[in-house]
Amino acid sequence: MILATLVIALSLLDSVFTLKGDGGSTSRHVRLDCVKASEQCLKEYSCSTKYRTMRQCVAGRESNFSAVTGLEAQGECRSAIEAMKQSPLYNCRCRRGMKKEKNCLRIFWSIYQSLQGNDLLEYSPYEPVNSRLSDIFRLAPIIAAEPASTKENNCLNAAKACNLNDTCKKYRSAYINPCTSRVSASEVCNKRKCHKALRQFFDKVPTKYSYGMLFCSCPAGDQTACAERRRQTIVPVCSYEDKDKTNCLSLQNTCKTNYICRSRLADFISNCQPEAHSISGCLRENYADCLLSYSGLIGTVMTPNYVRSFGISLSPWCDCSSSGNSKPDCDRFAEFFTNNRCLRNAIQAFGNGTDVGVWQPQPPIQSTLIYALIKYKPLSVINLEIMALPN
Repeated sequence: MILATLVIALSLLDSVFTLKGDGGSTSRHVRLDCVKASEQCLKEYSCSTKYRTMRQCVAGRESNFSAVTGLEAQGECRSAIEAMKQSPLYNCRCRRGMKKEKNCLRIFWSIYQSLQGNDLLEYSPYEPVNSRLSDIFRLAPIIAAEPASTKENNCLNAAKACNLNDTCKKYRSAYINPCTSRVSASEVCNKRKCHKALRQFFDKVPTKYSYGMLFCSCPAGDQTACAERRRQTIVPVCSYEDKDKTNCLSLQNTCKTNYICRSRLADFISNCQPEAHSISGCLRENYADCLLSYSGLIGTVMTPNYVRSFGISLSPWCDCSSSGNSKPDCDRFAEFFTNNRCLRNAIQAFGNGTDVGVWQPQPPIQSTLIYALIKYKPLSVINLEIMALPN
C-alpha cells in the first residue's frame, strides 16, 4: 500500500489511465505526437524562441549549463527549459510505424534529454496502445487449429493462416526476399533492407497473424519441427545471426545511437519489466503491451530470437564474454531477455490462448524509479530506495 501510494505520488511525467465499467473502455488525455507538437510550437513566436534557445543551451552538453558562460546566459537557459515544460512538446509521444517516426523520435529524445539531463533508457517515447488484445489471445487456438497438447505443428498452421490473409502475405513476401537474397560470397543478405522490411511486417500486419507466427505454441512431446519453424520466422541467418557475437553492453550502446532501436528498447524495458509478486509476472500486469514491445525490437540491431529449437529461451545475438568488470551489468541486461518471467508468461499466454484477469492500466512510474528498474535491482531494494526519497 505504501509503495502504491508513493508510485502514484511520483507520477509526474504522464497521464493517468482510468478504467470505466466492465467493457474495458478507457478515457485518457490525448497528446500530440512530437512532430505535430513541434510544428505547433514553431508557429508560436514565444514557444519557438524558447525552443531554439533550449536547443542551443543543451547542444553538446548536459542540461546543467555549466559550460554556458555568464549568469545571464544561464538564466536564459533555465527560463527556456521551464517554458518548454508548459509547451505541447513536454508530453508529446510517437506511434510505432507512424509516418515520420524517426523524426518524431528524434524530437522526443532531444526534448527528453534536455528536460531530464541524461540519455538513459528510462522512458518509452511511444504513446500507450491501451489495448488488452484479449480477443487476440482467444484467437490463438483458432489459428493453431489444434490444442497445444496434440502433435499439431501450430507454427505451420500460423504460417498457412498468414498466407490466406492478403496483408500478411504481402508484407511477409516483402521481407522474405531481402532476407534471403545473397549479396556476395561473404554477405548472406542486405541486413539493413531485411531489418526495415521486418519492422514493416510487425508494424503493419494484424497482430493475430504476426503473433501467430512468432509466438505459436508447440506441444511438449514433439517440439522440434514446430519450434524450429517458429525460430525461422524472422530468417535468423540474415536478420539475427552474425559472424561473431558482440558483447551485450556494446550492442546496447550501438542500439542507443539509433533513434528507432533506442526507442524500441526503451519501450521493451518499460513494458516487459518482470515483477515476482504480480499475478501475471509483469510489473504493469499487461501481456499485450509486452508482446507488442518485444515484436518492436525485431528489425533493429537488438533483434531477439529463440536461441534453441525447443522451449522459450530468447536472446539478442550477443553474450557477456570479455565484459571485464562490467560482467554483472552485462549479465543483468542479458537476463532481461533470457530469464524474463514477464516475457515468458506473455508468450505462453498467447500460445495457449489464455489471459490474466488483471488489466487495470498502471499509473506511470517517475523516472527515478524507472532508473532503478533499468538497473534491474531486486524489488525489495527499489522499495527501500523509494521510501528513502525526500518528501
